[in-house]
Amino acid sequence: MTDNTRQAADDAAEPRDAASSASRARISSREVEDVEARSSPRTPVIYEIVRRTGEEEMVRPLTSLWWSGLAAGLSISFSLLVQAILQQHIPDAPWRPLITSLGYSVGFVMVVLARQQLFTENTVTVILPVMAEPTARNFGRAARLWAIVLCANLAGTMFAAAFCSLTPTLPPEMRAEMIEISRAILSHGALDTAFKGVAAGFLMATMVWLLPSAESGQLGVIVTMTWLISVGGFAHIVAGSMEAFMLVLNGAASPFEVTTGFLLPALIGNIIGGTALFALLAYAQVMKEID
Repeated sequence: MTDNTRQAADDAAEPRDAASSASRARISSREVEDVEARSSPRTPVIYEIVRRTGEEEMVRPLTSLWWSGLAAGLSISFSLLVQAILQQHIPDAPWRPLITSLGYSVGFVMVVLARQQLFTENTVTVILPVMAEPTARNFGRAARLWAIVLCANLAGTMFAAAFCSLTPTLPPEMRAEMIEISRAILSHGALDTAFKGVAAGFLMATMVWLLPSAESGQLGVIVTMTWLISVGGFAHIVAGSMEAFMLVLNGAASPFEVTTGFLLPALIGNIIGGTALFALLAYAQVMKEID
């Protein structure tokens, strides 16, 4: 091929290349919104969503926090109830816990989708704004929210346990099944329970972190994370308090036993897992990008 011929071929190819590039540009322009819609949010975006949620929760009125926390305690009591129902109707087999643990997720689904206040969700949402602006005012707000929500959650589960134990609402067989399930919370020492609480706190914080990007898959995220807590035998302070109160009200354990053997170790573990581990890691991921 001569130089003139080669030049002519190159000249002819240039318009085609330009047309092809223009076509690709037009396609990209038309589809850019679709690409953005299908893309997962960047980590700083998720961080900002969770942080703003925490800020909004810290300034809510006391009465709103209390009643929302009380509702969460009542709702989460259904975790134990549904577990007992499933356990009654599923034959005893090595795989049974894999199915009955799905019942544990029911109460969490009710709480999270209804936007009720759950203490273990707030271990990460409230701490992020505190770490972003560690002032005495923010520390005070976080402590206020934690105290109100935790007390409200426990009041809700205590009322639910009393309702199940002291009224003829449930048949004796189902109540006995709930008590039998509840005994598991005292089957470990306090130190073991604290470490199991760390795992549960981390999983709950992970759930909170995943929800903003889950969109229509939020139900699956909630079920998966809470199913793991149950099937792994981890310790969740609020859901486990329902079991603790059932044991006390039915004479299967003393208040001292459930407080020192489960409630306090689980609380400490949940705070460490959700705050000292997950929240700090979440903040460390983005601190250089949000400065």
